[in-house]
Amino acid sequence: MRKLMLAALSSGSGKTVIAAALSLALQEKGLSVSAFKCGPDYIDPMFHEIALGKPCRHLDLFLSGKETVRGLLDNAAKDSDFALCEGVMGFYDGLGGTTTKASTWEVADTADIPVVLVVQAKGTSVTLAAQIAGLVGFRKNSHICGVLLNQCTHAMFEMLAPMLERETGLAVLGYVPHLPQAEIESRHLGLRTAGEIDNLQKRLAEIAQVLEETVDIEHLLALSGEHQLTEISEKAPLECNPAVRIAVARDEAFCFYYEENLEALRRQGAELVFFSPLNDAVLPKDCAGLYLGGGYPELYAERLEQNDAMRSEIARAAKNGLPIIAECGGFLYLGKSLESPEGKSYAMCGVLNGSGQKGTRPVRFGYALLTAQTDGLLCQKGQTFPIHSFHYWDSTENGADFTAEKPIGTRKWRCGIHQKRLYAGFGHLYFPGIPGAAQRFVTAAKEYQNDRIRNISGGDFFSQ
Repeated sequence: MRKLMLAALSSGSGKTVIAAALSLALQEKGLSVSAFKCGPDYIDPMFHEIALGKPCRHLDLFLSGKETVRGLLDNAAKDSDFALCEGVMGFYDGLGGTTTKASTWEVADTADIPVVLVVQAKGTSVTLAAQIAGLVGFRKNSHICGVLLNQCTHAMFEMLAPMLERETGLAVLGYVPHLPQAEIESRHLGLRTAGEIDNLQKRLAEIAQVLEETVDIEHLLALSGEHQLTEISEKAPLECNPAVRIAVARDEAFCFYYEENLEALRRQGAELVFFSPLNDAVLPKDCAGLYLGGGYPELYAERLEQNDAMRSEIARAAKNGLPIIAECGGFLYLGKSLESPEGKSYAMCGVLNGSGQKGTRPVRFGYALLTAQTDGLLCQKGQTFPIHSFHYWDSTENGADFTAEKPIGTRKWRCGIHQKRLYAGFGHLYFPGIPGAAQRFVTAAKEYQNDRIRNISGGDFFSQ
């Protein structure tokens, strides 16, 4: 399998749309492509999933270790010809904004991935060469092997490419002109989600056709690195007879999930059943666990309130002891009420006492380490694990069952709700980096299912 990373000098360089379109162009060459995203981002991977029709995975050296990152590449390599990775932020930007730890560069260095820089060509010339040369020389092995000019005309490319190659020693692989199809609107957590963009697959395909004409894809393939597989240990699902069904909220309001989390639950023997808190009146039949991921519930607060049947269903299930994981948007949904962007408050599930309130800037943004102060669904008291949070809305009651600490600096705070059958908080979980968490959740679901079988005879459980 070949592998390549697209990186940039900063966020907003256009690498997400270019990476998604490039994956389609590679498919046109007859290659089977798998997509990866550096860092904890949920939104960018949706574009890759739309392009390829299969999940995008994360390579994150804070949420997981080096062996996990290498293992994810190995598992993708089993059925792919090419691994295309998209970087995060600026190439060397890491933890705390003052280190290279967990940066795109560290991921490339850990997995030995060649890097192509996507750079904006507008408004600069020789200075751009100085910036690129600085990136190449900043670390002993930068892994940078080429450059792709974005927002660049053919005439500008003809002028800049020879100079950049002479001054940097790197191959300039082509250019991407200004394309209306590539203009994606942003909002407070980043780009609009892929599901909100009309004809996205068609737009990406049109961009891919342009890349086939303006990018030297054969040269790009020649620069990509060969990935040598290590021995992969098969992780078969645990015995689970009958299968444990876990309901997973997935619609416009709840769409932030790490594919690795879903895979971890399946490996533990769970059958994942997707449903919509916006549109469905009842939880999936016979579910023994509930996973409420993040997303944009604040944008759909009125519709969530109007679906009183689902809110009542979830409140009743929680009261009966259904194991629940609720991250960020899911946490807000479990509260008493949620404020919309217009400032109006709407009723939510009422499982938790807090109310979601509108914010104007990120709250507790970035990576953190959580240490459990109680035994609960995810882990035992005293266990520490990494999380990521990024939210503008806040809650009047954030809980106090964990101590959170920033990985750089001394800032600490209490947060989260951690009970025998409940985790709820703003922290997004990454199961590969939390030993035993997926197994504990599925085990709790099995216990709940067994209790139901013993105590409930006939009829649907939630109608009892």
